Amino acid sequence: MYGQQPIVVLSQNTKRDSGRKVQLENINAGKTIADVIRTCLGPQAMLKMLMDPMGGIVMTNDGNAILREITVQHPAAKSMIEIARTQDEEVGDGTTSVIVLAGEMLAVAEQFLVQNIHPTVIIREYRQALEDAVKLLQEKISIPVDLNDREKIREVIRSCVGTKYVGRWADLAVDIALDAVNTVTINENGRVEVDIKNYAKVEKIPGGTVEESRVLNGIMINKDVTHAKMKRFIENPRIILLDCPLEYKKGESQTNFEIVGEQDFTKLLQLEEEHVQRQCADIIALKPDVVFTEKGVSDLAQHYLVKAGITAIRRLRKTDNNRLARACGATIVNRTEELKESDVGTMAGRFEVKKIGDDYFTFVTECKNPKACTILLRGASKDVLNEIERNLQDALHVAKNLVLNPRLVAGGGAVEMAVSQALAANASHNTPYRAVAHALEIIPRTLAQNCGANTIRTLTALRARHAGQAGQAGQASTAGIDGETGEIVDMSAKKVWEPLAVKLQVYKTAVETAILLLRIDDIVSGSKKKSGQEPAAPAQLAGQE
Repeated sequence: MYGQQPIVVLSQNTKRDSGRKVQLENINAGKTIADVIRTCLGPQAMLKMLMDPMGGIVMTNDGNAILREITVQHPAAKSMIEIARTQDEEVGDGTTSVIVLAGEMLAVAEQFLVQNIHPTVIIREYRQALEDAVKLLQEKISIPVDLNDREKIREVIRSCVGTKYVGRWADLAVDIALDAVNTVTINENGRVEVDIKNYAKVEKIPGGTVEESRVLNGIMINKDVTHAKMKRFIENPRIILLDCPLEYKKGESQTNFEIVGEQDFTKLLQLEEEHVQRQCADIIALKPDVVFTEKGVSDLAQHYLVKAGITAIRRLRKTDNNRLARACGATIVNRTEELKESDVGTMAGRFEVKKIGDDYFTFVTECKNPKACTILLRGASKDVLNEIERNLQDALHVAKNLVLNPRLVAGGGAVEMAVSQALAANASHNTPYRAVAHALEIIPRTLAQNCGANTIRTLTALRARHAGQAGQAGQASTAGIDGETGEIVDMSAKKVWEPLAVKLQVYKTAVETAILLLRIDDIVSGSKKKSGQEPAAPAQLAGQE
């Protein structure tokens, strides 16, 4: 019995759809998901309000955040949701575009399936079109950008932020993203590392106004000092970071002591006290001003530290401790005996504890060349803050992509139009290759739709501009759609740019997903037999569907 493969039994209550029907169903599922997201593209994007099962609400126009909250049954729709997540993890922006584009790639394949063209033929041409598009983007359409040109990079981030809720505070968001990424970028012998996740922490504090948000040149932690008499403000502090408890060791498992006389018990207590005192003496020897530890600090240890005029903060998160280490130049030490002068962090300019709202927050700021930072967000309510945080993540990723791959393409659907024209020029009439070129137009079309312009007229005019300019100069045109007014504008004059990395990822993911879903020709779902019930008769099943 054991070791056998499970067999899918095609019994009466197993559904099996195959062939054309499945492919068309998958295409419909993809189109449905794309329709949900379509209104979230561009600067005039609508927000979606989502209720989760617990009754909390999410308000967002971030493609990935919406699809995370939606529950779908159809397997093809599930894979569409998956690609938004991939896009988010990979490049952080373009989650909405990738879904809209993938939906359209599937939609244009429908006519070929109906004409009895075999899926592998469609897939082959899709692949070819993708390769050509990627080549076009890398060689002809994208332009390099100088990372020292702060203004140019701000333009790119602004066009990312402009389509989001934060768009109203675009300048602020752009500066926050740029400063944070510049802070955490490390360049070691030509190897560039930008770790936003671990070293640029976003702290959200409800209250105040969005304008008060800023990047601290240091770290903020949601903690207060452990003892009321400890100093709450220190200039140029010497900081020690520990991850050991400043209290006596407790036994791992249950420990039994056999005490004969009264004096033995006193001896035990004395040993414990001496242990704590020794730990504190090790620390005090280095004359620090502040001690942070990831574990607890006993009352006795507090007493010794207060006497020495040292501030202690306990139970830090591991990640906060790592960030502190990068910001103030200290080394995290595991045992107090091993403390030495080089472990003390002296790069911070000030340590202070402030009360914001109801909570106390510890600030370690004015660091010299910190390699970690905290982004402090203020805003009216939790929902607003969550949405701003999601938008900032996108902006941070865009800045990061630019540092790692400094090439730009024009935004506002200009790139899609240029690639579309170039692909259509290579293609013979009415082939899947041509269809890919046509599908790319969905991005400018959706932009025009979302701001209420006349779609057909606008797109025809845009197509004509691109055809005219491509014919004249031999270079790709940067004419695109102004997402706010729906007019056709030159994107290089409007200063709407996007990182090449984001665009490449969008195209690759969208076409690959379309290919994947077109490959499927069978969906077999074995439904579980309910205990104690006979399998339903086929007639009843048909009635329930």
